[in-house]
Amino acid sequence: MIDTARARRVAAAFGAFLSDAQPGDDAAGGDCAGGHHADGGRAALELFRRTAATVPAYREFLRAHGIDPAGVESLDDFRRVPMMDKESYHRRYPLPQRCRDGRLDGCDLVSVSSGSSGSPTIWPRTVADELAVARRFEQVFRDGFQAGQRTTLAVVCFPLGTWVGGLFTTACVRHLSAKGYPVTTVAPGNNKAEILRVLPELAPHFEQVVLLGYPPFLKNVIDSGLAEGIPWADYQIKLVFAGEVFSEQWRELVAGRAGLADAARGSASLYGTADAGVLANETPLSVTVRRFLASRPALAKEAFGESRLPTLAQYDPASRFFETRAGTLLFTGDGGVPLVRYHIADEGGLIGYQAMLDFCARHGFDPVAASGSTGGGLPFVFVFGRSLFTVSFYGANVYPENVAVGLEQPGISDFVTGKFVLEVTEDAEGDHRLRVTVELAPGRDGDAGHLAVSIRDQLLRLNSEYAHYVPADRQLPQVQVRPFEDREFFPAGVKHRYTRG
Repeated sequence: MIDTARARRVAAAFGAFLSDAQPGDDAAGGDCAGGHHADGGRAALELFRRTAATVPAYREFLRAHGIDPAGVESLDDFRRVPMMDKESYHRRYPLPQRCRDGRLDGCDLVSVSSGSSGSPTIWPRTVADELAVARRFEQVFRDGFQAGQRTTLAVVCFPLGTWVGGLFTTACVRHLSAKGYPVTTVAPGNNKAEILRVLPELAPHFEQVVLLGYPPFLKNVIDSGLAEGIPWADYQIKLVFAGEVFSEQWRELVAGRAGLADAARGSASLYGTADAGVLANETPLSVTVRRFLASRPALAKEAFGESRLPTLAQYDPASRFFETRAGTLLFTGDGGVPLVRYHIADEGGLIGYQAMLDFCARHGFDPVAASGSTGGGLPFVFVFGRSLFTVSFYGANVYPENVAVGLEQPGISDFVTGKFVLEVTEDAEGDHRLRVTVELAPGRDGDAGHLAVSIRDQLLRLNSEYAHYVPADRQLPQVQVRPFEDREFFPAGVKHRYTRG
């Protein structure tokens, strides 16, 4: 039987999205962090109450923890509500019971997580759930790329299929078109040959082209296009990344090859997850702050508490309400499976909007003036990723982000793809060594010793633990090089992992 109530809900959601205001970036300047947080707290409490009333699994989850929903009246009460995660919630309750009214058929699309930390997880959602995420794309396209004034070709280079990236991104960008943005979408997915085939046909008809995909894949597309004579600069390329933390040197490298005049306004990274789509996004303001801190490792450590540079994004607390626990992030957000105080296990933290501006001001920098952007006055979230993607060497946490910078140096970045595998090995004498296996660019060769020196120098510069914990005679890593798309370390079509246990 056709669910007419569902149709009305979808129509109302689209009506609100299509008709809401589109303020200029600078319209929300000033100290807006407190107001945003209050709005987010109210929204989180309302979602908690609605989820407790309509989702059978969540009612049982609360009962098992001795929580009476009626007793959760304030934000302080809310913070005492038990966290949920995949182990305690998703793997304990049947999928339909985690949906509203216990009905999986109330959702219209299913995505599957990558399973990088275990078995894949099913994530159902409705078309209305896409609209909250579409607003994050809107901020990127509107404030960074000026897509409201420029005809834009969006090229979705995320894999298409059950994974969240390709289909979800395609849907959200098309919602911008429905809202009136002059944006046209083509979705070749992660088929590099098809991307390079359609671009020369379509790009000349638009004022700019936005490539959306995972960072190493987009770099590979750009490098391959240069080899084939693709005039990237003529296409006024913009870049949207997701899925990995990268350095500002890497951003500059790729921006230069793609012909971007302004990397801060011409590129943006999304903090996204299969669990709830895009949670936050880079803005010209957040990129400008990150670029300021990238060249000042001591200040970056003061701001973020680690000797590595995280992704720095801004978020809307009324849509995705973040909290922290022991240096990790949890969030509350609506969806086909509503998530309340969901512990995603990403390492990171939160910085209020005015607190970030004040921190920069204390060190003689005005990021609003430098970027020409207020970032909508939204608070900041910084994300390192998950601890399982680090290795421990002589007690020092070695992060892929630090190693990557060593491969992005002049004279090296031309012959490597940027992919590598980091691991700690043990020799016959029981001594540990840091090993880095590096993927060579197609048809290129490279000197492993040169790579080892560059990686060591950047580790010593960026990672104070490495500099102080690792003995001098063990600081030079063992580096081996492998050909492009080596089947053992860099198989084609598989989500790359930068570490091995």
